[in-house]
Amino acid sequence: MITQRSFDTKSKYGTLYLVPTPIGNLEDMTFRAVSVMKQVDLIAAEDTRNTQKLLNHFEIETKQISFHEHNTVQRIPELIDKLKKGISIAQVSDAGMPSISDPGHELVVACIKSEITVVPLPGANAGITALIASGVSPQPFYFYGFLSRKPKEQRDELAKLVNRQETLIFYEAPHRLLKTLKSLQNSFGGLRAASLCRELTKKHEEFIRGTLDQVIEWANSTTIRGEFVIIVSGNAQPLEENKIDNLMENLSLTQQVDIYIKDGLSVNESIKKVAKAHNLRKQVVYNEYHGIK
Repeated sequence: MITQRSFDTKSKYGTLYLVPTPIGNLEDMTFRAVSVMKQVDLIAAEDTRNTQKLLNHFEIETKQISFHEHNTVQRIPELIDKLKKGISIAQVSDAGMPSISDPGHELVVACIKSEITVVPLPGANAGITALIASGVSPQPFYFYGFLSRKPKEQRDELAKLVNRQETLIFYEAPHRLLKTLKSLQNSFGGLRAASLCRELTKKHEEFIRGTLDQVIEWANSTTIRGEFVIIVSGNAQPLEENKIDNLMENLSLTQQVDIYIKDGLSVNESIKKVAKAHNLRKQVVYNEYHGIK
């Protein structure tokens, strides 16, 4: 167990500050965030060019060092060494909270192991901002972020999410939005409540609210621009395992597979589940389901 007192003045090391930055509107920068970034010795930025625009706007003259997903292995030991020498560092991502779909977590873990103080600042977050205006139940919620870009991995991810009762939060880039929405529709059905939240806090902020079927219709009829948060309602009535067991009792293997498919699983996941329940090889159930002799 490790206990940290964030503002212990006796610490011999520097402090790592996790500083959120605006997700669009610069007026969402907090007074505290500006103050910390002026006071620290160094700013570890995901993209120094992007962060420099922010620093210029708020007249912050603190030096920067790059820290992004492609240089973490090299950079973390260097940053830890600086912190151990008493240098305080503010870590920022391009927008929003560090570590949330952005670099930062590995550095936090390394600091904790080295007993270096980690101080988080509150601030802008796209997922929560979208959630509270989505019209979908805000709690409980399950933040997922970006789905895998690989089709099979994405299907597997969605198969694990289909029965979750919490409201789901996803991030997506404009060029992948329609494809991701169709994957959600295929896995969850088209009647789930959904909200597409575009360009949050910016001039062209927009909310498209409806069902998955309806927001796909919108996406098919427009030029898609801007970064998106996708909010999807949870499964209000997931099929519980004991109910499935009762249903399965007098059904054939094929009918059992169909029960799982109706519950939202893919054909492959359903076949695996039935095979496991009966202690059969997956191929046996596959052949039975597809009528292969």
